[in-house]
Amino acid sequence: MTGFIGGGNMAEAIIKGMIQSVKASKGQSEIIVSEPRKDRREYLEQTYGVKTTQDNKEVASSCNIIILAVKPQVIEQVLEDIDSAVTNDKTVVSIAAGITLSYLQSKLNTKKLIRVMPNTPALVHEAMSVMSLCECFSDKDINPVREIFMSIGKVLTLPEKYMNAVTALSGSGPAFIALFIEAMIEGGVKSGLSKENASELAIQTLLGTASLLETWMPPERLREIVTSPGGTTAAGLKVFEDKGLKGLVADALQAAKKRAEELGRRE
Repeated sequence: MTGFIGGGNMAEAIIKGMIQSVKASKGQSEIIVSEPRKDRREYLEQTYGVKTTQDNKEVASSCNIIILAVKPQVIEQVLEDIDSAVTNDKTVVSIAAGITLSYLQSKLNTKKLIRVMPNTPALVHEAMSVMSLCECFSDKDINPVREIFMSIGKVLTLPEKYMNAVTALSGSGPAFIALFIEAMIEGGVKSGLSKENASELAIQTLLGTASLLETWMPPERLREIVTSPGGTTAAGLKVFEDKGLKGLVADALQAAKKRAEELGRRE
């Protein structure tokens, strides 16, 4: 049985993926969610048919896979709630940004700990999830967890030392990309387009570009194909270069990474 502590948007996305996925083969009866808000519990029960509770310990006691889907600011209290119920045969998966495996190990009586950073496209089953785990896992132990996250998108396994950079790039990335699309739409409106038309143009351009890049065409090659010497694209790219776009993006990622590091300083 799989339990979620926290019933927010990311937990909902994973639950939806699990229920719909043939690979995960997890029915509603095999999922329980602990959530403090009554309205949210009722919504999850009515929408997905899962069991809910207010009791974090109940989830930890009844489940062999426990997913901590809470904000890092409340992780300490949650770990205190479930400590006595987590035995060494249970697998605990944390999706809280910045929370390290060593911190989790210092609070729980199991070494079967996994840190995962999914991102918001999980809501449409297009997530990029990155997993870090100790070497104590066998394939038999890790495959059920991997299948859970494969039900909402792609999964990559990396050493934990990269997780704060992952948090900055793919965790925060959807917001950064959304900001760029907002700017594209606003720029289109300033150029005379309606907001509706500018939105459709910008979003479809994003989707089409992503599909091209997914064919393993390098970004720099795609940029070269679109850019004719002395043409309109070259004129626009020169503005980005003059304004230091690449440096600005790198600075934003560093700021997000630094914040992830700060959230993880609990040992």
